[in-house]
Amino acid sequence: MSGETLAPAAAAAVQEQIVQDGNRVGSVKQQLSSLFEASLRATFPELNIEPMVAACTAKFGDYQCNNAMGIWSKLKGASAEFKNPKSVGQGIISNLPPSEMIESTSVAGPGFVNIGLSSTWMAQSIQNMLSNGIGTWAPLLPASRVLVDFSSPNIAKEMHVGHLRSTIIGDTLARMLEFSNAEVFRRNHVGDWGTQFGMLIQHLFETFPNWEDIGEQAIGDLQEFYKASKKRFDEDDLFKERAQEAVVRLQSGEDKYRDAWKRICEISRREFDLVYERLGVHLEVKGESFYNPYIPGVLEELSSKGLIEESEGARVIFIEGQQIPLIVVKRDGGYNYASTDLAALWYRLNVEKADWIIYVTDVGQSLHFTMFFSAAKRAGWLPDSNIKAFPKTSHVGFGLVLGSDGKRFRTRSSEVVRLVELLDEAKNRSKAELLKRLEESGKLAEWTDEELEKTAEAIGYGAVKYADLKNNRLTNYTFSFDQMLNDKGNTAVYLLYAHARICSIIRKSGKEIEDLKKTGRIVLGHADERILGLHLIRFAENVEEACTNLLPNVLCEYLYDLSDKFSRFYASCQVVGSAEETSRLLLCEATAVVMRKCFHLLGIQPVYKI
Repeated sequence: MSGETLAPAAAAAVQEQIVQDGNRVGSVKQQLSSLFEASLRATFPELNIEPMVAACTAKFGDYQCNNAMGIWSKLKGASAEFKNPKSVGQGIISNLPPSEMIESTSVAGPGFVNIGLSSTWMAQSIQNMLSNGIGTWAPLLPASRVLVDFSSPNIAKEMHVGHLRSTIIGDTLARMLEFSNAEVFRRNHVGDWGTQFGMLIQHLFETFPNWEDIGEQAIGDLQEFYKASKKRFDEDDLFKERAQEAVVRLQSGEDKYRDAWKRICEISRREFDLVYERLGVHLEVKGESFYNPYIPGVLEELSSKGLIEESEGARVIFIEGQQIPLIVVKRDGGYNYASTDLAALWYRLNVEKADWIIYVTDVGQSLHFTMFFSAAKRAGWLPDSNIKAFPKTSHVGFGLVLGSDGKRFRTRSSEVVRLVELLDEAKNRSKAELLKRLEESGKLAEWTDEELEKTAEAIGYGAVKYADLKNNRLTNYTFSFDQMLNDKGNTAVYLLYAHARICSIIRKSGKEIEDLKKTGRIVLGHADERILGLHLIRFAENVEEACTNLLPNVLCEYLYDLSDKFSRFYASCQVVGSAEETSRLLLCEATAVVMRKCFHLLGIQPVYKI
């Protein structure tokens, strides 16, 4: 057992580790963890201990290291130096490397090490962010190549409210991971292969024999075209036989059938792209058809490893703990979701070299992913146990979108709600509310038509996104325009207006904020200034937590709390005209910068005036 003080060289190494990756220093929690890791190594060299550092909500400190109790349980009776958990905590403190971050340390209760951050260091950290950009506050994540599989609508079907959650959640996860400097593959695994194309192609050929000459007019409204072909498929047995024959001819590669398939896919993807453009979402399409050629080789590999067995005419993989097997080849010899998903995973691991693959679908598919991931582990593609090992896969499940009646959200005619119509209504309601607000305040003349349109879009689409993202994704949520467009409470409208108000404070000061960044200095003298400053510097660890646990609502909570803490600061600390005006304007700017980055990560356009 050693209680030696950390050598100067080791202390320097810790400081070098903290200032890593260019200007990025990692989160405050990561920086403190590096310091405590060095202390734990010096104090207990024979124990391999991960530092347990957490933000503190109590009055004793800003952060806490909670290792002492766990260490004491290992040392009890074996150490003359440490008599109880409190002495373990004191030993940890005595070996902490010197750091400008820490102003005070103390041991509370059974060994909890409380840490008080230096207000001067906090202010300097905020100042550095303003000078060097919010990117310096990006967290450091262990994964470097991440593939996010999200949205994934079916070709020839219109995107509806059911696709909304996967698209919004997946986009936010991709944005947070990109901000954290991971290389992110945004993958749209569209349903562009399968039996439905037989009926679509056969219906096209029979309804419009000269379809190649009249082009897209033959198909017209793709949704109606799909319904008409499905009706024939369900009601006409002869048509059904011809449609099934068309699938065979498509899959065997006949030019005429491949051309029709490509045309249908192109029309459908263009319609999807209009929705993605409105939502500000970027995706790369690699649909089911892309992986089809890889399926035979992947199944051959799994067979050679003894994973695939015959069962009731199908080829299956038995999964431990599951009553039913994972079917990879159907009785008729056809492939299914599992065979495509296994081929896609093989490609993503071996060709694209992704070290973290994230699937964003509804919770109803949880069992499929549990079985599919288990099969990949049996094949040796994924590590079997250690949750920190890479490569790894994660299923990001989400609940249903409900209507006011508590049932699945549908139109009055019981059809699923089309996403385009939902976004139109969000924008129109937002614009009506904005016009009313501007007319009442007498400010309508100050706005151009373009500003009105862009602001209505930002608020309308932002409201839809935030109403989804602020909930824990695993829960169902009730879709309500009235609630999401309310300008009070935890809504995008309230937060966008709060940001616009901060921008207005800075504008009305008449000061050039860029000049103040160069010449001014932040001082966290007032208690509410320090509370706001502490919340600002916790931005990185909240992004880190949201990424690690794949929970966008963590970032939403952080953003709402930031707005609340700013309101308290503004109520108790005069900004314009005060002796501390420069420092406080810089705090306003820092808050606005962090809010804008939160909006960006949530896929929401900020609003600068109201």
